[in-house]
Amino acid sequence: MRVIPRSSKNILEWEQGTLKARLTAPPVDGAANAALISLLAERLAVPRRTISIVRGETSRQKTIEIAGLTLEEIERRLQ
Repeated sequence: MRVIPRSSKNILEWEQGTLKARLTAPPVDGAANAALISLLAERLAVPRRTISIVRGETSRQKTIEIAGLTLEEIERRLQ
């Protein structure tokens, strides 16, 4: 997953097989990570506690784990 902070609005989009998150939050004090988790939870209709950042907490490139959902289910829910 690729994260782009300080965008004009919060959006999730697919680009070349990779999920891209555009977030209004700045990359300061974990604000962008919190905004990412909230956006994913809202769009996937899952509790925020089921979403965790496995790798890349301080990077724009992140690996996300969502408990209870397969990749196919995630792709289906986001389309």
